[in-house]
Amino acid sequence: MFEQRYMDGTHLEKIPDWHIEESPWKAQNIAKLLTRNTLSPQTICEVGCGFGEVLKLVQAERGAKCECLGYEISPVAFAHAQERTNEYVHFKLGDFLAATERVFDLLLILDVVEHVENYLGFLQDLKPKGEYKIFQVPLELSVQTVFRRQALIKQRDTHGHLHYFTHETFLRSLEDCGYQIVDYIHTSSSLDLPTHVLSTKLMRAPRKLCYWLHRELAVRTLGGFRLMVLAR
Repeated sequence: MFEQRYMDGTHLEKIPDWHIEESPWKAQNIAKLLTRNTLSPQTICEVGCGFGEVLKLVQAERGAKCECLGYEISPVAFAHAQERTNEYVHFKLGDFLAATERVFDLLLILDVVEHVENYLGFLQDLKPKGEYKIFQVPLELSVQTVFRRQALIKQRDTHGHLHYFTHETFLRSLEDCGYQIVDYIHTSSSLDLPTHVLSTKLMRAPRKLCYWLHRELAVRTLGGFRLMVLAR
């Protein structure tokens, strides 16, 4: 039932661009984590690759020695991803966990975990499929989202988010599933990307100031941040 919105076009109707405008920003943050941990993966697979733009940008940054494969369950998103196929980037339609026994140097799971019904089982099943993994999840549990009655419901209805995390609960979920946390960074689309949403615009200055003064306080109270984690 929960996956149906991605199969029948409901998700595309609510998110027509599938957040493709975030792709360069995501690719830059991935490059930051890989560089500061001196990692040079030769095979990369993105699980839930959407329109495929992130994977295309990551491969372009890594160069010809890097082979990339993306899996997507949505036929509509997969059709868009196919347009980005080249010599080093390929895409497949289907469930990554059911479709392949291959082990990759790096798995990318970006803004996917919060959509998965049994996310703990998903994390456990992913673990043997890659030496390293980069996860990104929105940190939607904050003081301001808890006080706003419809904030989390909007994320559920519009974006299909079934689970809501804090920094600590997501890291603990990974550890409980047997992962070793290697590194992490906070990312913020609310600060780094253009927006037409008035509330996001109004919150930009307070978020910047609070983040500069006390990073953890900004994440916990004002929200609008995500967590990108490199794990093994």
